[in-house]
Amino acid sequence: MKITVLGAGAIGSAVAYDLARTDAVTRVQVCEARPITLRAFRTERAHPKVRTYEADARDTQTLEPILAGSAVVVSCVGPEHSARLARLSLALGAHFVDLADPDALCDAEAALAAEAEQRQRWVVMGCGLAPGLVGVLVMCGIEALAEATAARIRVGGVPEERGEPYGHRLAHSAEKLLDDYTAPAPVLRDGALETRPPLTGVEAVEVRGFGTMEAFYTSAGLRSLATALEGRLDRLDAKMLRYPGHADRMRFLLDLGLADKTSLDVRTHLTYRDVLVRRLRQRLGGPYRDAVLLRVEVDGRRADGEAGTLAYSLVARPGEEAGLSAMQRCTGFPASVAALLLAQRGVPGGGAGAAEQVLPPEPFVEGLVQRGLQIEEQWAPRAVAEPA
Repeated sequence: MKITVLGAGAIGSAVAYDLARTDAVTRVQVCEARPITLRAFRTERAHPKVRTYEADARDTQTLEPILAGSAVVVSCVGPEHSARLARLSLALGAHFVDLADPDALCDAEAALAAEAEQRQRWVVMGCGLAPGLVGVLVMCGIEALAEATAARIRVGGVPEERGEPYGHRLAHSAEKLLDDYTAPAPVLRDGALETRPPLTGVEAVEVRGFGTMEAFYTSAGLRSLATALEGRLDRLDAKMLRYPGHADRMRFLLDLGLADKTSLDVRTHLTYRDVLVRRLRQRLGGPYRDAVLLRVEVDGRRADGEAGTLAYSLVARPGEEAGLSAMQRCTGFPASVAALLLAQRGVPGGGAGAAEQVLPPEPFVEGLVQRGLQIEEQWAPRAVAEPA
């Protein structure tokens, strides 16, 4: 089978690497608009199964003959391209997998879902870490329990060694970091969808091997998960994990207005946000050893009536054998596993939706475990006071 990956950056290269080492895949096509990125990919990820093309995600005319015959198209480019690329993939008879927030398809989802169902193909959004893996783990917990009442998501990528003053480095783009830190965070309270200000709700969380970390509200692209579980769970919240003190330092910068999209001066097109993005790249960018920390907890009752919490945890580090960072593994591998499930008809029917709504949890998680992401499951009983 042939699978096409759009984007040869950090995550696209991880997706292509994993697909190329899969026996069922006969050809992996990688499209990238930036020559320097494509050259780096060719040097680092050369493989007999891989073919590369200098092609822009905006150039439908160039992409069409390349994508033709693909079982799945995996998009690792910006969310502004999602709807158009999904339509093109469906027209060519391919499933479409995207790492972007499912909200990227908000306006086009109904039409795309109808076309995908008619063609018996899938458009699956949010197939990375968050959104993506964390939402699937929430659904794993809900399905494993006879009754689920609440879920908590704590997840984040951090440097293995804390550096001052922010205790953080850039795993993705600076723009994505600021989006997460400035958009309202969706939560469920008493079964209803609400929001919380980002960088608030700071709490201490103990993480094995890292000690005390802090967690705080961010958007993290999880509105679709909260919306889908509205009325099904009493409580749901997602918080980002970082080294202690990070939220206060970032909130100080943002409270100064340095993430505003207003121009610095009438004589320049640059915004305050543009300048902050450049400085974040300069100060927090560059290579480093990272780790991904994840814990998903679902409260409820098992079939035997015992109340407690079902927890899934993961501490991922770089993959030495392939030179992949922890974030590349935890974001790219979920997308490649999703693509393989669709290509091998592991998901019947067709339509459009978020990863946690479409992908079967057990084979999805098993695929990640086979790739060295050791997701631990633990049940902790708890006493529940009987009503007076």
